[in-house]
Amino acid sequence: MLQYITSTSSPVPVTEQVRQVLEGGCRWIQVRMKDASDEEIAGVIEEIKPMCLDKEAFLILNDRVELAKTLDVGGVHLGKTDMLPSQARLILGPAAVIGVTANTVEDVEAVKALDIDYIGIGPYRFTETKKNLAPTLGIEGIGSICGNMHEREINIATVAVGGILPEDVAPLMESGVNGIAVSGAIAFAPDIKAATEEFLRLLEPYEKK
Repeated sequence: MLQYITSTSSPVPVTEQVRQVLEGGCRWIQVRMKDASDEEIAGVIEEIKPMCLDKEAFLILNDRVELAKTLDVGGVHLGKTDMLPSQARLILGPAAVIGVTANTVEDVEAVKALDIDYIGIGPYRFTETKKNLAPTLGIEGIGSICGNMHEREINIATVAVGGILPEDVAPLMESGVNGIAVSGAIAFAPDIKAATEEFLRLLEPYEKK
């Protein structure tokens, strides 16, 4: 499973990023525009929502829970300093997908009893995509968190995130995650569609039949 996280630092506008990623086969888009106004984000969603519907792709927003409800997107991803997942669930309702960020086993323990759909584990390595980056985990750190979740029977889907490159796909999937979230390696690629296709090709052996 591949989630694409949009980048406002890319030379390619967010709307065009999404169009090319969808053409490349990705079916899970997270719109992340941290410094943009609600109006700017709403403008982007207005353009990309029909594209996502046409491709039957899932669309979520980073952080902006109230805006996600207003724009009627599929859900949100919440960082550790964003709205509480329980509060977001009350606002968005039972059908919304809610993802949260975890950097440690303790983070996972803190959210395991909440009504969430997936945990983004990272950062895998240093990335300039995100400000105030938590300590990087590497393959050992992500594998350790996944192993702890398995031992404690915490059955929540996991997505590795943070500076992931094509060569990281196999070791990350073998470390125990259910999928990956990619931003920079696609957003700054010479050919966004081709970069998306490459990640999906590398993920194919790990997709459940």
